[in-house]
Amino acid sequence: MVDEQALQEVIEYMDSLSKDTAFPRNVREAISKAKDELIKKDEPFDVRLSSAVYIIDDVSNDINVPMHARSELWNLVSMLEGLKGE
Repeated sequence: MVDEQALQEVIEYMDSLSKDTAFPRNVREAISKAKDELIKKDEPFDVRLSSAVYIIDDVSNDINVPMHARSELWNLVSMLEGLKGE
């Protein structure tokens, strides 16, 4: 079972990143899309989590993403991966 408090913290972090105008629009959109995948209730949690990680990982590999944004994306992936063990 997933720790709901940890999940909520990750969702709030995703919200703050998706509203940060220091990030390019495509990065903010990817974070929002990953959050939407994560909060879906019609799929098993592990599937939603994997989808969110894939979306974030995909955008972090874009060569045009600034380094500060890439660092935040890697941090977000680490947080999401941490939810797997919960």
